[in-house]
Parts: sequence; C-alpha cells; structure tokens
Amino acid sequence: MAEPVQTPQAFAKRIFSGIQPSGGLTLGNYLGALKRFVEKQDEGIETVYCLVDMHAITVWQDPAKLRQQTREAAAGFIAAGIDPSRSILFNQSQVTAHVELAWIFNCVARMGWMSRMTQFKDKAGKNSENVSLGLFAYPSLMAADIMAYKATHVPVGEDQKQHLELTRDIAIKFNNDYGVNFFPIVEPIIEGAATRVMSLRDGTKKMSKSDPSDQSRINLTDDADTISKKIRKAKTDPEPLPSELEGLKDRPEARNLVNIYAALAGHTAEQVIRDFGGAQFGSFKPALADLAVAKLSPITTEMSRLMQDPAEIDRILGAGSERAEAIARPIVDQVYDIVGMIRSRGR
Repeated sequence: MAEPVQTPQAFAKRIFSGIQPSGGLTLGNYLGALKRFVEKQDEGIETVYCLVDMHAITVWQDPAKLRQQTREAAAGFIAAGIDPSRSILFNQSQVTAHVELAWIFNCVARMGWMSRMTQFKDKAGKNSENVSLGLFAYPSLMAADIMAYKATHVPVGEDQKQHLELTRDIAIKFNNDYGVNFFPIVEPIIEGAATRVMSLRDGTKKMSKSDPSDQSRINLTDDADTISKKIRKAKTDPEPLPSELEGLKDRPEARNLVNIYAALAGHTAEQVIRDFGGAQFGSFKPALADLAVAKLSPITTEMSRLMQDPAEIDRILGAGSERAEAIARPIVDQVYDIVGMIRSRGR
C-alpha cells in the first residue's frame, strides 16, 4: 500500500503505549514496557500511557477483580517511575474517544487484515467461532488507542509489531479514502536487551501472567525471597555460559537469563558475556538474583504502599483521563467531520 506524502513538521512527536490490566504485572512487563516507558518520559517527549481495560474485556473478566487489577497496574506504573505530572496516565474506559474512533476504524479496516492477525489465531485456537467479536476486532481498537492522540511512536515488543503494522495500514487507508493527511504513520520503538522476556521454565515461551505455573514468572508483587528462589530454580542447561554471544544461539534458557541480567543492569548482552563467560549457572544465578532483588524490591514496596490508598490511585487516573480527553476529543471530532457526520454545536 502506498504511503501518503507527509511533511516532516506535520505531526509533533508523541509516544503512546498501554498495558492490559488483566492480571498481575511481571518482570516481562517491567523490562519490556515499564522501564522503557520511564526512559522515554525522561527524554522530554510527550508521553501518554494507558491501562487498556476495554481490551481486557475481550475475554470475560470478574468486575471486582478488573478494578483491583487496574489500580494495581497503575500503582506499578507509578512505582516503576512514571510521574503522572509529566506523563499522562489513565485507564482507557474513562476516555470514550477510544471506542468512538474504533468504530470508524472498524469501517476502514478489512476483514482479511483482521483474519491474518497471528495473536487472534493463537488466542482463539480451534474455537474461533466461540470467541467474542471484540477479540477479533481488538487490533482496530488498538489502532484507535494510538491514533486518538495522533501518536507518532509506540514502544512495543516483537509480538505486537504486527498489530502496529495494521495501525499503519488503517491510518494510510483512512488518509487515502478521504484525501487527507490527517493521521501520522506511526513508528515502532523496539529496543533494549529484553524487549521480550521469556518464561523461567521454558525459554521458548514468553513470560506470561496467564501461565498456570507461578514459577514461570517473576511478579512485581513478589517479595525478595520469592524473587531469589524463582531465579535460582529457573530452568537452564548443564553447560557454562559461553565466552561469545554466538554461543547462546541454541540455548534459549541461558539466553533469556543473560538478556534479563543485561536489561536490569543497563548493559548489553555482550557485556554480560564478557563478565560471566565461562561461569557456571551456580555462580551466575545468585548474581542475577541479587541484581533482580535490588532493582525490583523498591518497586514492590512502593506498589504496596500505593495500594493502601485506592482513592488516590483513582484520583490520579481521573486527572490523567481529563488530560487525555483534552487531546483526543478534538481529534475524534475532526474525524467525524471528515467522514461526514453532522455534529450539533457544543459537542
């Protein structure tokens, strides 16, 4: 699909990203998302971060648990270093522009595009006829999340790259269909040593809060002793760490632990191999455990403190939603005008 011509000054740089509050935050969320969100906040770029609770209900959620998990995720963002006075932090359902724009995008996106989404195929499995329509249309809502703010950059993991490509296709088709240069063509930000953290029990699978084994992941609510025990029991192979990075090629568990160490320490994987090459896991795991405890324990402690005052978390999310609404509402109103909707004065 040909991309419309855009002038460099057409769109101010703005970062958007979000996390589903459908379960506890993990080390994977921290290294793959939260840590990077904080770094982007410190670069002086406008940053908009969203707890995508509308996405969460594409599969059934217990209402009370969803509220609790949304607050816990917000606490995780703040404890990790997101400053609500510098970044916009809110939950998706408080800003109706997201679902309004998603419907417009549902009418722009093609069924064939949606059918090719590998995440839908993975989640639906053999029961695609029985999953919700929302799960199928999930990428259209994700596109709306991003374009409601005319975001130009999105930090994503490799597993979300296909959805971001769909966002680009939807924006391009909208611009071409209506002869406008309205939406930017968003760029992914994929960087860091651990953009995809793998399971501690199976280095070929992503670390997931939905994995039935709690030993497969480190939760941001785990205490220091639990973190240390999980890392010491993480699956590895009998060989020592290699002296060259290439030696990790067919060793997924070893590669995962090296990447986790690198991301926590702010090093490259090459640096870790230089420091630990030739070491047995009996010495590397304790070093990794100590590092993880040092980096994660303060976050766990602060999350616990924040969760003692849910009303304050709700206040922060409410204030963030007002700031988000101030950006998104004019953009979506312009979309209504572009597609030919009649809008009464004052709306």
